[in-house]
Amino acid sequence: MAVGLIWMWSWWTFMVIINVVNIISAILVSKRSHKLRANYKDEKYRKWMLAMGFIFTLVGLYRSIFVTSYGARRAWFNTILNSAGVVRTLAMFAELSFAGLIAYAMLKFNTYLPAPEDAHANKFKKFILTKSPLILPICIFLANICINIGLVIKFTMLGAIEETLWAIGFVSILPLAIIQLRRVLKIKGKEQVERFRVLKASAIVIVVWCVVYCCFGVFYNVPSYWSEQIELIRTGYPPIQTGLSALIDAFSTINVLREYSDWGFGFVFWHSAYFSVSVWISIFLMQAPRPLDTPRSPNAKKLTRIIITAISLTIVVLLVFIILPLFL
Repeated sequence: MAVGLIWMWSWWTFMVIINVVNIISAILVSKRSHKLRANYKDEKYRKWMLAMGFIFTLVGLYRSIFVTSYGARRAWFNTILNSAGVVRTLAMFAELSFAGLIAYAMLKFNTYLPAPEDAHANKFKKFILTKSPLILPICIFLANICINIGLVIKFTMLGAIEETLWAIGFVSILPLAIIQLRRVLKIKGKEQVERFRVLKASAIVIVVWCVVYCCFGVFYNVPSYWSEQIELIRTGYPPIQTGLSALIDAFSTINVLREYSDWGFGFVFWHSAYFSVSVWISIFLMQAPRPLDTPRSPNAKKLTRIIITAISLTIVVLLVFIILPLFL
């Protein structure tokens, strides 16, 4: 158990450090965006992406701090700030922001690099090409309704429905994500490739995230949740809580985690991705991907290489943290 606790607190410290750096990065992105605002043809797009990116990054820091309060009855973080209701409310805003970032980026991609007109002949294909990104925030909104109600009334099947809606949301945008990536990869000519390089990067990021999340959700997360619910159907659900007392309980129950040995792969993988990769995606997308009219400077290219190297090394460390519990 001592080794497990050392690992747990080491993981927690690493996650907090990552998210402090993430906040600093988001501030720098915001300042740069403000300086370059004259180059944005769509000010509304820029402002919404910045706002949603900041929300997700801030909540990422908050949740990385409060995720590990195991065994600390008198610790400073064992307060109402770490109640299940508060954490869940903040998570709702973060999750809607994350879905909004991806959906808005994909919708604007269609504006900057539209599909050929003949591709709209089929109504279903037209819907996939133009409207499917809207399914994601709708699914995430419904998922949050389910989990918030489930948190209050203590009906765990709503949690399984929530995870199912998450999977449906990302599966629904995967076809368009692949189509948009193929569309931008067809661009030829040095000047055009350079002009659309940010859109290309956003398309790659969204496709990779969708593929990883869909595989995780469809083949691991959703089946594990529903297998638990099937077992509860067989053995019987705990009584459902109702009334004002149930709501008060949700905001007064401190979110103290289970024993280290009960965390499991799913918990470690999901939280590691939440506090790192998903926040990096939000910081990238909050720059409002669009075609560029000016070429990159040599310094910008060097900075990009440094960022990619730093992210790669961080991912390697995270993979070690994720895999290590299997051997402890």
